[in-house]
Amino acid sequence: MVTGCVIGSYVAMGGKLGVLWQPFEFVIIGGSGVGAYIIANSKAVLGQTMGGFMSILKGPKYKKDDYLELLSLQYQIFKLAKTKGMLALETHVENPEDSDLFAQYPKFMSNHHAVEFLCDYLRLMTLGTDNPHELEALMDMELETHHGEEHKVSHAIQTLAEAFPGLGIVAAVMGIIKTMGSITEPPAVLGGLIAAALVGTFLGILMCYGFAAPMATALKGNQQDDSVYFTCIKAGLLAHLQGYAPAVSIEFARKVLQSHTRPSFMELEEATQNLPAAT
Repeated sequence: MVTGCVIGSYVAMGGKLGVLWQPFEFVIIGGSGVGAYIIANSKAVLGQTMGGFMSILKGPKYKKDDYLELLSLQYQIFKLAKTKGMLALETHVENPEDSDLFAQYPKFMSNHHAVEFLCDYLRLMTLGTDNPHELEALMDMELETHHGEEHKVSHAIQTLAEAFPGLGIVAAVMGIIKTMGSITEPPAVLGGLIAAALVGTFLGILMCYGFAAPMATALKGNQQDDSVYFTCIKAGLLAHLQGYAPAVSIEFARKVLQSHTRPSFMELEEATQNLPAAT
């Protein structure tokens, strides 16, 4: 849509597409932008960048069914802890990959960060941690660190977007320098050279506001949506630690979800009623 509106309107006004074909302007802006991106970011961020672009195309990782699965898992965990004690969770927590309980929830198991987050705090609870305020403070610090790591890619893309207009000016200035070197040419030639130079400014601004900045915003939005998955785990654990029944604890967890991914009370109740007994 961005490309169609810009190029289509230009052609409709009588503009010639051939003037816009300036491959070296693309090299100056795009190549130097990629180079600056590499200079500015760590290997970890560079490695996560492609995954970030895939996330933009796919959208948020977790859908309604995934949250229903997570709430069902928490219900089974809390029910097992209530009936047999927290120590009954020890074998599941220490080896979640070999746990029959966790094996029922493949989407959860595919996220090693979520598995580690849940198991670490369940382990603390089995070791005697019973102060919900202290545990909540620790969770908040860990989540803040985790979210900060995830947002590095979107921040890096946003910074690149902000650099594109400046790199467009660089390309335009180099085009003007080339034009001044041909000042003795006839007006028709000079006009083409000036037009080619201005394409650099055009490309830099278009790449910033038409593509890179919206992509950074989309990625940041996806990351914020996905962070709710961890908030859901946190809410359930804290409710359980305060002594609530499993059905009430997962209701606490359900209420922190966004409206478009939150299962209804009846959907959750139906799902938990059909769960096998955890051992």
